[in-house]
Amino acid sequence: MKYSELRQDLVSGDWILIAPGRARKPEEFFPKKKRVKAPKSKCPFENPESAGGGKPIAVYAKTDIPQAAQSKEWRVQIVPNKYPAVIHDGIKVKPIKKGPYTVIGGVGHHELLITRDHDANFPGLKKADAALVFRAFRDRYSTLLDDKEIAYISIFHNWGSSAGASVYHPHYQMIAVPVVPPDVKHSLVGSHNYFREFKECVHCVQIATEKKDKKRIVFENDCAIAFAPFVSRSEFEVRIFPKAHLPFFEDTPSGVIDCIVEVLQSVLKLLKKSLKDPDYNFFIHTTPIKDKLKYVHYHWHIEVQPKINIPAGFELGTGIEINVVDPDEAAKYIRKK
Repeated sequence: MKYSELRQDLVSGDWILIAPGRARKPEEFFPKKKRVKAPKSKCPFENPESAGGGKPIAVYAKTDIPQAAQSKEWRVQIVPNKYPAVIHDGIKVKPIKKGPYTVIGGVGHHELLITRDHDANFPGLKKADAALVFRAFRDRYSTLLDDKEIAYISIFHNWGSSAGASVYHPHYQMIAVPVVPPDVKHSLVGSHNYFREFKECVHCVQIATEKKDKKRIVFENDCAIAFAPFVSRSEFEVRIFPKAHLPFFEDTPSGVIDCIVEVLQSVLKLLKKSLKDPDYNFFIHTTPIKDKLKYVHYHWHIEVQPKINIPAGFELGTGIEINVVDPDEAAKYIRKK
């Protein structure tokens, strides 16, 4: 790709500026400093309950069946966030007016999923433990569905300080909120509009296009695929989809979960090698938890965003992201490493 292009996202309708003429050498994207490992002796997540995190919500030890009691042999545990963004303490979701503004109480759940190994982030986990992380997500997600005041459950992972991780020990977060977040709403509306016009899932169309082009695929197996989107918002962005049309994360069969986990681990290993261990975020995009029949057109997926660039004046002032790496070249660079 020689010249800049403005590309319109097929789902959101947003414009992204792909500007390879501004690109630097790949080495210039590498972290400026090596990752500093925090000492295990002072880590609050070695024993979350004794560090003041409260009693565990679910503990996974020798099996994939959760228990409520602490165990010396724990592999994964879900605990309340000590500093929650939202709380579930008698607050009611009832919109009120403050002048011209609408306000809703910050009701919800904010929880951490912590893995045992102090130094093993997601690509470093054993396959069984990585699969257990996603099965635990699914277990807890399914439990939170019973809360009538919740509209959406966000599941995400911050790795590294520039990605927002305040504790080195690998951990994952679930935040359940009483509203549908704006980015999710844009995705839902855009995918619905596409389905209404073309009678097809827009994400299934994207998957078919990537499989036909074969340029931007990073990794795939029998039931999941990862690719650098044609309209990538940021450098080296990767999205991971189940190949089958699955609208709801919580209804995903265990076999498909295992496929997706394999792809996610593989992508993160490739990013670590190719970009020299960057900080990153990954998050799950799925449907709201209410009125599920309205969202059968949707296709849940994972987005992986390495922390490469900081949005500046143009991006903040216009909402148009500038990506200086052609997604074709990004996928090729990731794969070859």
